[in-house]
Amino acid sequence: MNKRQLLRATALAASTLLLAGTASAQDFPPKKPVTLVVGFAAGGAADAAARLIAKKLGENIGQSVVVDNKGGAGGNIAHQFVANAAPDGTVLLFGSVGPLTIAPHLMKLSYDPFKDLAPISGGVNFPNVLVVHKGAGVKTLAEFIQLSKKKPGSVDFASTGAGSASHLAGELFNQRAGVDMVHVPYKGGAPALQDLLGERITSYFAAPPTAMPHVETGKLIPLATTGLTRPAYLPNIPTVAESGFPGFEALNWYAFVAPGKTPVPLLDRWNQEIVKVLQDPGVKEALLKHGLTPQPTTRAEFTAFMKKESAQWAAIIKERKLTAD
Repeated sequence: MNKRQLLRATALAASTLLLAGTASAQDFPPKKPVTLVVGFAAGGAADAAARLIAKKLGENIGQSVVVDNKGGAGGNIAHQFVANAAPDGTVLLFGSVGPLTIAPHLMKLSYDPFKDLAPISGGVNFPNVLVVHKGAGVKTLAEFIQLSKKKPGSVDFASTGAGSASHLAGELFNQRAGVDMVHVPYKGGAPALQDLLGERITSYFAAPPTAMPHVETGKLIPLATTGLTRPAYLPNIPTVAESGFPGFEALNWYAFVAPGKTPVPLLDRWNQEIVKVLQDPGVKEALLKHGLTPQPTTRAEFTAFMKKESAQWAAIIKERKLTAD
């Protein structure tokens, strides 16, 4: 075979591989059931949202979408699993704020969220609500800040664990309000809430669905929510941002990602299908009943959002000298 024949054969082989890869990437829906991995146990907010979305996704594409709960390590186990999964469009992850944008700055991970996972779309978000027990003696955010400054180091706040969204919300508040609340990490929301109700901890940046029933009975006092605007289901509770700290935002969020080497045509198609589900009136209504706001985005928009969140939490972690311990 002469040089010209060799070059022609090489080009033909490359073209064949490219066409085969493109055809495979555009093979949608997948021929086998799709797995939607969730990094938390069944029964929580993430699981409820994932199952609701998965059901509608399956109906729309005509293929089963099965939710697989892989809890542990604050969601990092699930993220590692998907980072190592086959990039064929059959494994998706309902990723979360902690493993995607907080944990990388607190600990050494065996995956890189920006290299080993590919963004598809935003999913849902919800703010925390800062609550105190009724014995704290404060009813407004201004009074709470005054108490924190009057007795430095004596006011504490609970979180669902070091590096969690509730932890970083408290640290961001420390920075912006110029206070020094003491962080007390718990192994989940239930024990944190139990100690708050027992008045063994002063405050907690809690998920609204778990805190609001106790607000309604008068056992907890809501001071502010952590989104930029008041959620529709909490119209009477001011935001931290409107209470003297413009731009303050600390959201819990879940989003859709895939293994990092998933072909772009498949990622784009999944984006179309997921956005379609999140914009469905019935799905939106059901999510809002759970206190979750749909957050459909383009892939580029979600990538930019992730980078912004990562930079914000990296700065807070560095300034507050936080560790995973």
